Amino acid sequence: MAESRINSRGRTTVPAAVRKALSAKPGARLVWQVMPDGCVLVRAKSRSILELAGILKSGVSVDIEDMNPWRD
Repeated sequence: MAESRINSRGRTTVPAAVRKALSAKPGARLVWQVMPDGCVLVRAKSRSILELAGILKSGVSVDIEDMNPWRD
């Protein structure tokens, strides 16, 4: 288990093993989420939504009925 301390300015160093596991490079953004039970989830934000533009084939259409998960 990796461990770090928070300094007087509220900063901490992400341990090398964690950076490697997240493939986090300098400048990477981390998203922190405190769960109701007190656990903290930290995720590396790897992509911007703008990077996903154009990855789907154009001209593909789907009927609303085909998207309905509760159909018979």
